Amino acid sequence: MKKNIHPPYFPQAKVKCACGYSFTVGSTKPEINVEICSHCHPFYTGSKELIDIAGRVEKFKARQAKATVKKEKKKIKKSKKTKI
Repeated sequence: MKKNIHPPYFPQAKVKCACGYSFTVGSTKPEINVEICSHCHPFYTGSKELIDIAGRVEKFKARQAKATVKKEKKKIKKSKKTKI
């Protein structure tokens, strides 16, 4: 390895989760803050709750609703043209 080009390594870096759980890992940062860890993630806990960060589900549903409205308008416009 080349000298003086690598960041410092912290073998006891502390990881803090939003749920309150903390643990240590090796990292190039002395402290790491995370939103989800293995103690609160549904995959590891077995709970079937949906984690929605920044309203992703609502944004998707809004896009789908907008797309169906556009399709309906297009059908109405097309049917009006054929009737005339």
